[in-house]
Amino acid sequence: MKYLIVGLGNIGPEYVLTRHNAGFIVLDRMAIDRGLKFTLQRHALVTEFSFKSHQITLIKPTTYMNLSGKALAYWMNQLKITPEQVLVLVDDLALPLGKLRMKEKGSSAGHNGLKNIQQILNTDQYPRLRIGIGDDFPKGRQVDFVLGKFTEDELITLSPKIDKAIEMILSFCTIGITRTMNLYNE
Repeated sequence: MKYLIVGLGNIGPEYVLTRHNAGFIVLDRMAIDRGLKFTLQRHALVTEFSFKSHQITLIKPTTYMNLSGKALAYWMNQLKITPEQVLVLVDDLALPLGKLRMKEKGSSAGHNGLKNIQQILNTDQYPRLRIGIGDDFPKGRQVDFVLGKFTEDELITLSPKIDKAIEMILSFCTIGITRTMNLYNE
């Protein structure tokens, strides 16, 4: 079985370790842990590996956050897979820092990357792993917060949660979303 794991974020050095790049951060750790290198391909940085007889492709779209659906649709078509074989990793303001929640479907909740994916796929019926970044920002400063870099303390808090997110991804690919949600969702 094939799976496409899509980490949402923005490319470029100015976005490294920003809260909006939580999806990229998880995939970067996963690649490092497995000795993988991302290569620049069409619409994304891409790497792949096999795990328990499943082919897993990781992508970090190069289309920027607001056009993430373009890369996702292209790679779904390339791999000939359905939305059920996709897992989107996305930062979430509504969850406390480091809280992880997998969902089978759902609204964009105002997230521009998810809005674009929903628009391009014409559905909100695709799995996602929401990565809590917290909401500790003054009124009217949401954009500055999500595009701001994680603090050292936040990165320390986040580190074991990144490992847990990787476990959840591998679980999704092997035992499915329902059992993974039952095992891992808090």
